[in-house]
Amino acid sequence: MKQPVNWSEKITGWIGTPTSIFLHSVFFVGIYILRFFGWEYSDINLILTTVVSLEAIYLSLFIQLSVNRQAQNIQDVAEDIGEISEDIDEIEKDIEEIEEDVEGIEKNIDEVEKNVDEIEEDVKELTEDSEMDDQQDKKIELTQTQINSKLEQIEKIMSKLIGEIDSLKK
Repeated sequence: MKQPVNWSEKITGWIGTPTSIFLHSVFFVGIYILRFFGWEYSDINLILTTVVSLEAIYLSLFIQLSVNRQAQNIQDVAEDIGEISEDIDEIEKDIEEIEEDVEGIEKNIDEVEKNVDEIEEDVKELTEDSEMDDQQDKKIELTQTQINSKLEQIEKIMSKLIGEIDSLKK
């Protein structure tokens, strides 16, 4: 959608251009050419003064309108800056919260690392204990075998003794 033409801004923008200065200069000098066409200086000065006065009044109105618009734009910018400042404050708070969260996570990671180290030590101890248990189990098996062997020997000896006692009884 096309924005409407803002004549007051166009006029105030045009007034400060080199073209405007040139045309005004030509008009001010040219108005005195009317003297060669039979006009009196007093009439020429009256026309010039009236035109210049009217132009000054309208220019001041256009300039004031532009100043009012600029004041509104400045107020809008100030409001935008206020909103941006609020957004920045919120972002800073969010960043602080994130930093706190990161610190908490770092502490948790440190605790997890300590726990992992402790678990590794426990696993190492359990492995060593398991190896010791395996060795003890082998020793127990050896001892059990020796005991069984001794028991068999004792049984044989007891059988012989019982046989000898029986033969002695007869």
